[in-house]
Amino acid sequence: MTTETTGTPGKVTLNTIASVAGVSVSTVSKVLNDRSDVSAETKERVESVMDDLGYERRPARRRGSVVDLVLNELDSLWSVEIIRGVDEVLAEAGASMVLSAVHGRSADTREWLDQLAARRSSGAILVVSDLTSQQRRRLTAMDIPFVLVDPVGNVDALVPTVGATNWAGAVSATEHLIELGHTRIAHLAGPRQLLCSRARADGFRAAMERAELPVPEGWVSHGEFNDRSGRQEMARLLDGAAERGEEPPTAVFAASDLQALGAFEVLRARGLEIPADMSVVGFDDLPVARWTHPALTTVRQPLLDMASMAATTLLRIIDGEQVDTLRLELSTRLEVRGSTAAPRTA
Repeated sequence: MTTETTGTPGKVTLNTIASVAGVSVSTVSKVLNDRSDVSAETKERVESVMDDLGYERRPARRRGSVVDLVLNELDSLWSVEIIRGVDEVLAEAGASMVLSAVHGRSADTREWLDQLAARRSSGAILVVSDLTSQQRRRLTAMDIPFVLVDPVGNVDALVPTVGATNWAGAVSATEHLIELGHTRIAHLAGPRQLLCSRARADGFRAAMERAELPVPEGWVSHGEFNDRSGRQEMARLLDGAAERGEEPPTAVFAASDLQALGAFEVLRARGLEIPADMSVVGFDDLPVARWTHPALTTVRQPLLDMASMAATTLLRIIDGEQVDTLRLELSTRLEVRGSTAAPRTA
């Protein structure tokens, strides 16, 4: 690493502090924001490293700031986790949050941009299905800094983004099923246009290819990240296998927890037991994943930490600080629960 470690906050980055302190960047962010979910010992170690490296916190200009949080929808459990993470950081910083939903419609996006200009927002956190180059130029022209969470596709190199290791998470989910002994595994994928969906589908295929396992035609089904789509995809998958005279899969990896729960409904309606007849893995680790019966094995996407890092990054930009890195990817982790098991033997 060539980052200098003396002088101003612009020279000492959060990455440097995290590396020296032996913690994650998100933990350093929590210490900077005086979060309560960091142990006293860790906080003391991080603050000691800051002192040793000469990191000086800039006086915050954020109190009284208004930050826009823009999502595709406000009523999903996924969105609730993002809202919680952003609200916690902004509240501690004395900033206010304005929520908007664009529902993937360009008209709603134009209306939100007009409203943002009218209320002179200090910045924006965008969790949207797409942000056009025209919209980015308008935000830049209005001198409104913004951060993208879970970006859709290729993003300008100068735009700050926060995401998760989607490909690695999908690989771990698929490998878990393979290690249990499954050889017929299907994937309920997300929308084709979303970068995270493509990464998860690619991770699934990579794990299957590594294990030299085939993926029959129709066993990767693209839909939306909701339970309705999960029901439709699961039914289509089972019906398609039956029509072609194929043995059905014994396991399915869903690209979201909500799709996995939709699959649960279809499997139960058809008299199939989970996990005896079909193992199911989700992605996200929403709170509801622990409450299902059986509890859902899933890839934990650190939604709260992603939202927290996005808010922290935006506040630092608002305060005139240099951002350490414009591309943040937080680690995913497989949470093994009751919805997966070895395939039933004949």
